[in-house]
Amino acid sequence: VEIVAGFSHETIMYIMGGRFRASYKPLNENIINGKILGVAAIVGCDQFRVKENIQVELAKELIANNVLVLTTGCSAIKLGMAGLLAPEAAELAGLGLREVLEAIGCPPVLHVGSCVDNSRILIAATEMVHTGGLGNDIYELPAVGCAPQWMSEKAVSIGMYFVTSGIQVVFGPNFPTIKSKKTTHFLFYEIEKYFGGSWRVASTANEFANIMIDRINQKRKALGIDKPKPRILFDMAMRRALDEARYIPPFHKLNYFGSVEMKQAVSQ
Repeated sequence: VEIVAGFSHETIMYIMGGRFRASYKPLNENIINGKILGVAAIVGCDQFRVKENIQVELAKELIANNVLVLTTGCSAIKLGMAGLLAPEAAELAGLGLREVLEAIGCPPVLHVGSCVDNSRILIAATEMVHTGGLGNDIYELPAVGCAPQWMSEKAVSIGMYFVTSGIQVVFGPNFPTIKSKKTTHFLFYEIEKYFGGSWRVASTANEFANIMIDRINQKRKALGIDKPKPRILFDMAMRRALDEARYIPPFHKLNYFGSVEMKQAVSQ
């Protein structure tokens, strides 16, 4: 099976904006205009208790609904074996997501790394906020994560730092505190008052998809981007204004991208 793997934060910037305009701006703009509904992460382990091929079915359902998927660890292996880490899998995506993917040559599921590389997803989320247009904090993003077949305590700790960063995380097929009503109620509902993120639990691919897409739609509505906006044709004056206000990501300071002139401007 052929796959395209290794989408680091810097690589995503380059693919989205090219060498001279490496940025998350194309991603944010396509989320705002509705071609991409949102972003979802499918991470975590495999375990013998789950017979359903949840990761694959879930990923197919998400991309069919124009959700861009990121994956790490054992989940990435399963999705790769199913052919979803190849650009050709874009044909399974919804029309909006497919249009974006075919323009930049990306698969609908981006392999971000191993199970210990989930922090890269948070870096990407941080850059989405910094780029602008999708709120002022991570909890406002139309983004969600899940671990459909978690089995290690490490998964709980990783999930918790996503929740406390503002991302809702869906675990399955069970949750470690489910027999404690008070603790579970706090982690599922009250914790969102403090951090903007929360936990959920699901057991089938359909349940996962419904929870995750509902969460993304909820965040889109809160941002006011749940309804299509009229298309605006820019004249030359409007285009010049865009160039004057051109966004330069902080990662350009690392001199990974951009022209010599841009690097000199940033360094000054």
